[in-house]
Amino acid sequence: MTTNETIRIAAVGDLHCRVNRAGHFRQLVDEVNDGGCAVLLLCGDLTDHGQPDEARALADELSRVRVPMVGVLGNHDLNSDQGGEVSAILREGGVFLLDGDHYELKGHPVGFAGTKGFAGGFGRSSLQGFGEEVIKSFVYEAVRESLKLEAALVQVTSPIKIAVTHYAPIRATCEGENPEIMPFLGTSRLGDSIDTYRAAAAFHGHAHYGTATGRTPRGIPVYNVATPVLRRSDQRVRIVEVEARPAGAEAEAPEGAEEESRLRH
Repeated sequence: MTTNETIRIAAVGDLHCRVNRAGHFRQLVDEVNDGGCAVLLLCGDLTDHGQPDEARALADELSRVRVPMVGVLGNHDLNSDQGGEVSAILREGGVFLLDGDHYELKGHPVGFAGTKGFAGGFGRSSLQGFGEEVIKSFVYEAVRESLKLEAALVQVTSPIKIAVTHYAPIRATCEGENPEIMPFLGTSRLGDSIDTYRAAAAFHGHAHYGTATGRTPRGIPVYNVATPVLRRSDQRVRIVEVEARPAGAEAEAPEGAEEESRLRH
């Protein structure tokens, strides 16, 4: 690569599709198709109760999207214990679902690593794996999801890595939520993985009353694209421009500066 390339990424989460919402997402689809976007990220809770009929309804709604769709499941998508069928329907509908794996965007120097993620809290308030077995299991689930994200980020061969989760990787994009539920909105273990493997940006949903944008401890931009968050600023989808820098340019930038310079929003 010898010249800069700007890649427009569209992202949204928490669509909570129901079977009676025919045409509900038409304007969202039009904005993606008309916005010069290279990809649409779907950040979990794509269905309302994890029912196959809801997945079919959403697949039908998204059938007009003209760019690749990459997504993860959320807690609502697993609510009815039919996650396998929901996943199969969405994949048949053209959504590349990530669960500890990755997707390289053809024709662009960007790859996506994703997993659902889990809860557990942030920073010094993170729940630790000590005590009853149920607590240890809860903490292990968060650790397991963060390790899946790490494995996916390692697999990305493109120079720009984007992390996609449902649960939040940092506390900042959850600010505005009831403090009592903060530990159940995400875990900083996901943020540690994003920082360690130098993602350029991260997208998530789940925190409906959270904040649109934040940063990891290393300064990596994090975008909360839950639909209720987008609606507060009269948006149906978040579009972020990622700049692919010329070869060698990253090496010249000071540590921690390349992520900020790659993204404009």
